[in-house]
Amino acid sequence: MNIFVLLKQTFDTEERIVIKDGEISDDGVKYVMNPYDEYAVEEALLQRDQHGGMITVVGVGPDRTAEALRTALAMGADEAVLISNDGLATDEYTVSRLLAAYFGQQSYDLIIGGNFSVDSGGGQVAVRLSQLLDIPHTSSITKMTINGQQVTVERDAEGDTETLELSLPAVFTAQQGLNEPRYPSLPGIMKAKKKPFHRIAVADLGVSDSEAAAKTKRIALSLPPQRQSGRILQGDYAQQAAELVHLLRTEAKLI
Repeated sequence: MNIFVLLKQTFDTEERIVIKDGEISDDGVKYVMNPYDEYAVEEALLQRDQHGGMITVVGVGPDRTAEALRTALAMGADEAVLISNDGLATDEYTVSRLLAAYFGQQSYDLIIGGNFSVDSGGGQVAVRLSQLLDIPHTSSITKMTINGQQVTVERDAEGDTETLELSLPAVFTAQQGLNEPRYPSLPGIMKAKKKPFHRIAVADLGVSDSEAAAKTKRIALSLPPQRQSGRILQGDYAQQAAELVHLLRTEAKLI
């Protein structure tokens, strides 16, 4: 079975966000594998151990993305591919377009990624990719069972659980609860240094900059307003209710 994992590098969730000149500053910032992608890597490892095959982790991004890819290799993936965006402005359209061009040159059975990335939260890449490849897609899976070319999955449906059956090849995204991702072991880290690591330029995929150009543009970025301290309303219940309505209308602008 040819298993591919879509992987993104994101800010460490413990990092403090600093905006400078309208952009998020990455001075001294620690980057990590997108947490939801960890579930995707772990599920790929579990399925390979059960059904055999090879796992390739694929990421689109700058050179620093290699660190996250090597973490996946240390977890047990077989090889990694970094599609360098070479400073190209990217959005979910661009990433899915580049991935589709890459997969057009591959033989694949199972493609799995994280439910969404914790930086942008778009959750669009997998579904866009499935559309471009014309294969089935299911998001937010919490259980996967593969029997031959048939896959039965359970997915989180905003508090409910849906059970679906699909045929491979297909694209899936992993939700928290699918499994418990392993930590890279020291032997795994050492082995990762010797595993195949391929770097691909956008031009190598036969995609021009105009074809891969982002379809969206961020026009502004700001932190939420500083939270104000709470206020205790005085008087009896009727007076408090009247004051609350007044504040909601004049200060909060909610009514």
